[in-house]
Amino acid sequence: MLELNGAAGNAPAQGELIIDGSDQTFMQDVVEASQQVPVIVDFWATWCGPCKTLGPALESAVTKAGGKVRLVKIDVDRNQMVAGQMRVQSIPTVYAFWQGQPVDGFQGALPPSEVEAFVKKLADLAGGEEDESLAEAVAAAETMLEEGDAEGAAETFAAILQEEPENAAAYGGLVRATLALGQVDESEAILNGAPAEIADKPELEAARAQIALARQAADAGPVTELQAAVEASPDDLQARFDLATALHGAGKTEQAVAELLELFRRDREWNDGAAKAQLFQIFDALKPTDPIVLNGRRKLSSMIFA
Repeated sequence: MLELNGAAGNAPAQGELIIDGSDQTFMQDVVEASQQVPVIVDFWATWCGPCKTLGPALESAVTKAGGKVRLVKIDVDRNQMVAGQMRVQSIPTVYAFWQGQPVDGFQGALPPSEVEAFVKKLADLAGGEEDESLAEAVAAAETMLEEGDAEGAAETFAAILQEEPENAAAYGGLVRATLALGQVDESEAILNGAPAEIADKPELEAARAQIALARQAADAGPVTELQAAVEASPDDLQARFDLATALHGAGKTEQAVAELLELFRRDREWNDGAAKAQLFQIFDALKPTDPIVLNGRRKLSSMIFA
């Protein structure tokens, strides 16, 4: 592994199974395509030695899967925006997407046998009535949570875990539903009880970030008072940071991101880079494809590299 800083029908030809992706086509090639079939994203570079070993192994395993999985190869030197959005810090880095969300991944070159096992596990996601039924149940629970029925969502996520204890999407959902009920300690206990095999899955990392943000929000002052303080003294960066924390706790995530971006613009080094760190924590708590994440990362990158 080298420090930094290759898609989207039924039994398609190899040229359709394995494609080169880009910043401009990522949504179509990966996010949209993964609604139908799991998509593996291989972040690589021409100068990366381990990539030259992993790439062919991935291509071979995907070809053997016979259309059940697709591969999108992304050259990080030519596509820095999507690599930044996915927080790729070393290559090779591999993400797997299913139904629009990252569900698995790894860093570094793996032996061919492990690569084949990784691809087979992804292929199994799209097959079998039981898997489809559980995926539908997860989607239904997510809808409940979005519509404000946190209790119903928690019950559904818990039922799914009875059937499949290592379902990361359901585990992360249960943590978030419990958090939505205002039970921060309970949600953290649930997260800490997750099986070791899924402890580092993106769904649980997102839940972990949400718990941290919830604890911060509990200590933040009233939004109206903090807004008044910022308006009275725009250079009071602590007040602006506290306002962003309170806004996020009030469910106004986009406004919170805007305040943190403004803080970063005024003084990126304030409090050991607290604004940038807080932005990344908010991004981690959301889906990578959330417009707030995409827009926020783009604006932050433009400031960093201006």
